[in-house]
Amino acid sequence: MANSTCENMQCYMVLTKTEEMVIGSICFLAGPVTLMENLLVLVVITTTVSLRKRPSYLFIGSLALADVFASCFFTISFLDFHLFHRSDGPTAYLFKLGGVTLAFTNSVGSLLLTALDRYLCIYCAASYKVLLTRRRALLSLLVLWSITIVISFLPLMGWRCPTGLTPPCSNLFPYINRVYLACWTSFILVLLALIVGAYALILWKAHSHEASMSSLQGAACTGQARMRMDIRLARIFALILLILVGCWLPVLSFMLVDVSTTLTHAQQRAYAFCSTLCLINSAVNPLLYALWCRDLRLALLHSLQRLLEIGKCKKSTSDASPKLHSVENNTVTEDELSRARAT
Repeated sequence: MANSTCENMQCYMVLTKTEEMVIGSICFLAGPVTLMENLLVLVVITTTVSLRKRPSYLFIGSLALADVFASCFFTISFLDFHLFHRSDGPTAYLFKLGGVTLAFTNSVGSLLLTALDRYLCIYCAASYKVLLTRRRALLSLLVLWSITIVISFLPLMGWRCPTGLTPPCSNLFPYINRVYLACWTSFILVLLALIVGAYALILWKAHSHEASMSSLQGAACTGQARMRMDIRLARIFALILLILVGCWLPVLSFMLVDVSTTLTHAQQRAYAFCSTLCLINSAVNPLLYALWCRDLRLALLHSLQRLLEIGKCKKSTSDASPKLHSVENNTVTEDELSRARAT
């Protein structure tokens, strides 16, 4: 590919018919599920006043919004390119790719803000509400989205492959400059490293706190059946980091290899499968970050109860209206009968 042309992007459409069916099934299943889950989280947060005022749920709402964009942009553009073999021009393709990049970059950035929020909650518990106000949380989200918008659409603004498709610069993305790909990959790797570091510090703080409490309370608490807080946090954070790193590391590894060498068709096909892991990560995020929060679960149950009550009220009203109508009709006929008898 390095010394040849790539007309109509045929060198990027390397999937076989069986692979297209498998990837299409994954996207058609994960895309709508991701969209519905994150929309549900957004609706619950925006309709609950107590949640909208708390910075933690603002970050979770930003994560859900980014994953909504990811479910739309990635699914549509990925299927349009690999299954329907649509060959767009440079402007249209880079605009679609910018939307996908914006969604996934904001998703990882929102995960970092969520990790930093939990870090401040543990390390600065006394002054947490003073340090992280709602205004500062909104300002941090504004800065995050502004930076990611600029970074995501830099290729559309002009930082693209100088040779176009004759020959292409990248074996994974048409019209993309390898220097830009290296910078974006490094940026995501730094964000992931900060997330892992924040959760590691939280676990260390929880472990030291539990050790000091055990020494103060003596051996009476050691025999209790309940699990220690640091062990519970370790299991939860290990699951979070395992899913996060497992979904993102294969994709980023292929991008780093693409920057330094030429990929084969087998490696391009493997990358296409690995890229769907990012969509699966967006589908898992609401379960890991939103539905595990007790307040959000209660707000969700309260919203469902209100919907059920509204449905019952509408049903009871519709059932009672014909009865009232029949009573009115009976009253009229009885009055007419009495007048007839009097006459």
